[in-house]
Amino acid sequence: MRLRTPLVVAVLALVASLSGCVVQQGPRTHMGARDGYGHPAVGMAWSEPAWLAEMIPHHEEAIRAATELSRSKRPEMRDLGAAIVHSQSAQVAKMRDWLARWWTDQREDTAYVPMMRDLRGLEGDALDRAFLDDMVGHHLMAVMMSQHLRSGGGATHTEVADLARTIVFEQRAEIVTMRRWLSEWFGQRAPGMPMMRWRSWT
Repeated sequence: MRLRTPLVVAVLALVASLSGCVVQQGPRTHMGARDGYGHPAVGMAWSEPAWLAEMIPHHEEAIRAATELSRSKRPEMRDLGAAIVHSQSAQVAKMRDWLARWWTDQREDTAYVPMMRDLRGLEGDALDRAFLDDMVGHHLMAVMMSQHLRSGGGATHTEVADLARTIVFEQRAEIVTMRRWLSEWFGQRAPGMPMMRWRSWT
């Protein structure tokens, strides 16, 4: 079942944060506040262990979906899938190691609620379009989470702050590419603002 409402909520939160709007921060708990769909609540302040515990299954969902692109007929999609699997698999290994070393009382989020549909039964254009449509929102959520971790001062280790910054830069570039493909190949506008100004992290 596709849950579009959380994606819309995530987009609105991301647009607000990037445009300089004030988003009220929630309490900095380990797993953080949740909306009615089980996804992170808008504007929550992320602690480092909570961010790691949530980002690991979030990345793993993206890796599973990207693996399905090996069946795509478009070389661009196969390349994107391979890039996501390579980058995010390495990031998951780092995050899992950090969580085990620094935050022994924090476990990975076993109650993670999927944001993407099952792509295993799709082929051709249906596969490509479903992946792009879902992954834009999925990436927006990761960018929002990572920006909130940094802006809220939740990262207590330089390595985690640097990874959050990398996720923002990598995934925002992929969002631009995926939105362009959705428009060029399917005449579709993806979630988000086409002229969005991305905040520069230093």
